[in-house]
Amino acid sequence: MNKIIVSDKDVTPSWKGATIYQIYPRSFADSNGDGIGDLNGITSKLDYVASLGVDAIWISPFFTSPMKDFGYDVADYRDVDPIFGTLADFDALVEKAHDLNLRVMLDLVFAHTSDLHAWFSESRSSTDNEKADWYVWADAKPDGSPPNNWASVFGGPAWTWDARRGQYYMHNFLKEQPQLNVHNPVVQDALLDVVRFWLDRGVDGFRVDAINFAMHNRDLTDNPPAPPSNKPRSRAFDFQLHIHNQSQPELPQFVSRIRALTDSYEGRFTLAEVGGDTDGEEMKALTAGETHFNSAYGFNFLHADVLTPALVREALEIWPDTPGMGWPSWALSNHDAPRWLSRWAPEGFEAEFARMVMLLFVALRGNIILWQGEELGLTQVEIPFDKLQDPEAIANWPLIQSRDGARTPMPWQQSAPFGGFSSVETWLPLGDDHAARAVDVHESEPASLLNITRRLIALRNANAALSLGDLTVTEASENLLVFERRCAGQHLICAYNFGDRALAWSPAEPDLWRLLESVNGAAAWELSAFGGLIAERLA
Repeated sequence: MNKIIVSDKDVTPSWKGATIYQIYPRSFADSNGDGIGDLNGITSKLDYVASLGVDAIWISPFFTSPMKDFGYDVADYRDVDPIFGTLADFDALVEKAHDLNLRVMLDLVFAHTSDLHAWFSESRSSTDNEKADWYVWADAKPDGSPPNNWASVFGGPAWTWDARRGQYYMHNFLKEQPQLNVHNPVVQDALLDVVRFWLDRGVDGFRVDAINFAMHNRDLTDNPPAPPSNKPRSRAFDFQLHIHNQSQPELPQFVSRIRALTDSYEGRFTLAEVGGDTDGEEMKALTAGETHFNSAYGFNFLHADVLTPALVREALEIWPDTPGMGWPSWALSNHDAPRWLSRWAPEGFEAEFARMVMLLFVALRGNIILWQGEELGLTQVEIPFDKLQDPEAIANWPLIQSRDGARTPMPWQQSAPFGGFSSVETWLPLGDDHAARAVDVHESEPASLLNITRRLIALRNANAALSLGDLTVTEASENLLVFERRCAGQHLICAYNFGDRALAWSPAEPDLWRLLESVNGAAAWELSAFGGLIAERLA
């Protein structure tokens, strides 16, 4: 992430305005022929990643884990699970990435661990051991029922009885993911030691998983019921307002400790995942000023059924360019959210829609996070029940969409077995249409989505107004979205047609603008079906 000089007196931090490429290790590239991706597989493909023009990679968890939630149940924060390789393999990955001018971000899970973590084994052994209060424990009610009504995201109560200790322990997710007591300053110290361990190995930043789940209400107050909704409710979790099991006011104090540590290492970057009904306000609180996370992303786009100009406007206007306001990051899909092409693209216009969305994506104010395979136009895969791996989908079948459908292996070669991802059957099946979207197919076609994505990321990198400038939405009607970007004397206008019919549109004083980029045949001044353009003001 090279620093961009905006003016003689203003040097922008290297992370600001960055394009980040998210890699799911199990599904990126298999180097040892076991059907599961690994660290050496990632290293072997870093030249490809660098060719996209991105600034950094975010690698989902590869730490020692029983894989009940595929690495988000950590049994040892300081080691690599043998499935993925060794610490030496990780060090080689970092060295290669840095040689390619790619920063490396890790995925840290601080709300919970695996129930096989040594910390939990000690904590559950008695009520008076050294780590007795490292997790959230509570006595049963007189009738033996759980301490309160909190529900797990993955289904059922957020409490599991532990006979060894004679108490319930809390878990916001799987019962194999006991909740850390992050209120405890000693637990905070231990987590900060984990951050320091990876910083000392050359890591450039961290994405912090589900951070607003890291603290609970210490009085264990019942959650109130959620108001009536037209949305289907498949889990007990859906029936509550989650104001006591998460999102506590003490959390920013811990975040400030993380920031102080990462700031003591030059150029490091922190990115928070914040989800929930109040994620906008929480993201602002957790990124405010210069003492909290550098950036955060929420779920504005990740679970949206339809992409509309109004949705984009609403998301962008949460983050005005005002003093003290944090810096946003944006993701359209990821390892937890269905691929956007399958959610949003109108039938028969998939290719055109993908190009328009990419032109929109690179013009958003904030950091942008590209999920592996988005540059290939990968679609969501329907995984049959007998091949499901996702514990949430298995528990709630068939009422929720499996996360597995966005986690399927990357296709590298159209004609190779298993898409060139592996030499043996893969841990999840490839999508039926994914071989035709393999990297080598895109490489051979100058106008492919992959090559368009490269071109558009290069455009973002070359224009400070796109990566750093302020943003003003001037129109967000049924099919037309228009916004302006300004920075350091540069003034851009970005216009998008979300409809399948051409729109006549022009900026004020059209002769004072020159076209920088367009997709789907958009021209000055007509937006073709799903057309988009970016123009620069000449004076």
